[in-house]
Amino acid sequence: MITFLICLTLLIAAYFTYGRYLERLVGIDPSATTPCNRLYDGVDYVPLPRWRIFLIQLLNIAGLGPIFGAVLGAAYGPVAFLWITLGGIFMGAMHDFISGVISLRQDGASLPELVGRYLGPGVKIVMRLFSAGLMILVGAVFLSQPASLIANRLDIPSLDVPAFGGFSWLLLIVLGVILLYYIAATLLPVDKIIGRIYPIFGFALLFMALGILFVLLFDRDYVIPELTSLRNCIADARNFPIVPMLFTTIACGAISGFHATQSPLMARCMRNERESRSVFYGAMISESIIALIWAAIGMAFWGGVEGLNAAIAQYGGQAGVMIDVIATKTLGPVLAGFVIFGVVACAVTSGDTAFRSARLIVADFMGVEQRTLRKRIYICIPLFALGLLIIFGLPFQAMWSYFAWMNQTLAAVTLWMIVVYLHRRGRGLWVGLLPALVMTYVCASYVFVSPLMFGMANRTAAYWLGGVVTLLLLVVMIFKLRRDDAKGCA
Repeated sequence: MITFLICLTLLIAAYFTYGRYLERLVGIDPSATTPCNRLYDGVDYVPLPRWRIFLIQLLNIAGLGPIFGAVLGAAYGPVAFLWITLGGIFMGAMHDFISGVISLRQDGASLPELVGRYLGPGVKIVMRLFSAGLMILVGAVFLSQPASLIANRLDIPSLDVPAFGGFSWLLLIVLGVILLYYIAATLLPVDKIIGRIYPIFGFALLFMALGILFVLLFDRDYVIPELTSLRNCIADARNFPIVPMLFTTIACGAISGFHATQSPLMARCMRNERESRSVFYGAMISESIIALIWAAIGMAFWGGVEGLNAAIAQYGGQAGVMIDVIATKTLGPVLAGFVIFGVVACAVTSGDTAFRSARLIVADFMGVEQRTLRKRIYICIPLFALGLLIIFGLPFQAMWSYFAWMNQTLAAVTLWMIVVYLHRRGRGLWVGLLPALVMTYVCASYVFVSPLMFGMANRTAAYWLGGVVTLLLLVVMIFKLRRDDAKGCA
């Protein structure tokens, strides 16, 4: 409990301390004109109140990550608390805040366009394809999983389909309803659906976390393990080392590249730069707190880390089923129903904005205006078609694994963009550089360690290769920064 409370306190305190430092670092200007005032179009550039933007941003970035990822990541042991806390404060929230401010100051431009501005046109082309692909993959993951959760809750008999492990005609109807909602949320103005229902879902997400926090604090049946070492407690420690596997298992609760694709949506709706800390840094800190709570209950509910690992094996890694079991026993069947509703809402509200982000990314690089509904439809048709192909073609575990790596790779690229941005401002380069090096190493070593990629048996060689790739990228960045200095880039 002591470790948990210290981590919780540090996360809350960071908003008022490190968050304020970052505000000074980027030079927040309350008098600056924001994109929604200058480029209002009634579709994507629409002014919204700060509290509403905060809840929308929280729902956009949260998804299933701080719940599913945290429970599964807790199998590594209390070291997960350390990653969520330090990662959330110094990496994830910083990443979200500075990338959000950059977008805010570039007319709400999507991530690939921002990366191109700071890392070069070649990287921009790659990032256009990479980030649009990731958005479609995220949309597919968060389209399939709400349907699966509902099917599991209703105990629907199934036929064979890879993304679900099973399928039925009733599940097809559920999937179709969610898909129709996704299409509407992707096409309609941001204030018509997203701006109205997201705050409700946002409160549901916070209610879930507070309910579980109450159980952890006041129910003596559940004891949270303390951090006494950095030992890897997962059942198969050989194949799932802490570095890099924990860093990709718990992404949304610590750092996630997906967030940088969502921030431009809200950058187009913010009325003042001074809202940036609460909207970007605050939403990520809130997500880290949610992840911390779910990681804690994951360990405490099953009597410790060994019990959690046994439960993961028992339920075949189906985090949704485990969440249902936890909620039903700790909160009762009625409140558990609200929790599952909240989990489904989290998935849905990340899936729809993933497709919306994909639309904006494609529109930005094709130069297609989005005021006209017909042009929005032209872009959306192939996006949803690709999403359905992924659902019906890939098993969920493969979808999630590829999503995890792509997500953290996107975070590493965004961090390097932040490094260049800070270098051009001549301030606080280390704020972006240290996280960029860490995440580059995580993503590079994952390529050599993961069974889904090279899966090298010689782990020492795999880690050395990850280090070599990181060092090479650092050298490339040093030369780039020197060239920028020589050209007088600003």
